[in-house]
Amino acid sequence: MIDYSIYDQPVLPSALPLENAEHFQLTAANIEHFTDNGFVVGNGRISAEYLALLKADLHELMLPGHVGHELWYEYHSNESDDPNTILFHALGAWRLRTSFHDLLWHPAITVPAKQLLGTSVRFWHDQLFCKPAHHGGVVAWHQDYSYWSRTEPMNHLTCWIALEDSTIANGCINYISGSNHWDLLPITGLTGGMEAIRRVLTPQQFERFITPTPVELNAGQMVFHHPLTVHGSFANRTERPRRAAVINLIGDGVSSGTDDALLQGVPAVPKGNALNGRFFPLLRG
Repeated sequence: MIDYSIYDQPVLPSALPLENAEHFQLTAANIEHFTDNGFVVGNGRISAEYLALLKADLHELMLPGHVGHELWYEYHSNESDDPNTILFHALGAWRLRTSFHDLLWHPAITVPAKQLLGTSVRFWHDQLFCKPAHHGGVVAWHQDYSYWSRTEPMNHLTCWIALEDSTIANGCINYISGSNHWDLLPITGLTGGMEAIRRVLTPQQFERFITPTPVELNAGQMVFHHPLTVHGSFANRTERPRRAAVINLIGDGVSSGTDDALLQGVPAVPKGNALNGRFFPLLRG
């Protein structure tokens, strides 16, 4: 089994689109929307051919005993707190299959990321979130940086990619517009009930949850969000799954805030040292 983290560039570059930054750039209006609301839908998308590769590999990665299982940072065949629902959640697919490895360098991801981060882009870590048909579980309201405060400064960005059509009915991602301007909230759990966050909100903040903003995406589309933007997704009760890949990014120069390992199985980066090297490759300079 090859650990693809040894490669600091795409393994199969021919599978990616030809470099054309202008095609994937966000407009000034897009960037203003991100600044005001904390999220923006990208202008590019992953091709149907590449999505087919990702979904074929994902099918294997969800099977027990698959090749490379020892390389995961985290692996939860079901992380749901509700025994009647299922939420597959895993970190580290980029190390196991070329499709997920090479996805990190896709210009539809890296070009907007450089615009939004305002600097060169490095990889932080990836995630998979999969909700099966009929009984897919929720991802509770949260801010990403509440799980990442072991790195600093807060120059992070999340790219959420729909591997198939993501709709209100099957549990698409929802945002609380403008919450990127809030302070960092305490962690209230990633897979508990959608009401868990209420206990750490002011009454004025909680009112914003009455009308969240769902972002429906076609297969291959992606949405970017700020590390403080509160987001979550509701259950899937439809007849088809809702699967997503997430690429978490950092600006070059983000450092470790601890002497402990930042990810399971990854050598520790001494406190104050910038994240770089094999496990945090440069994606766009």
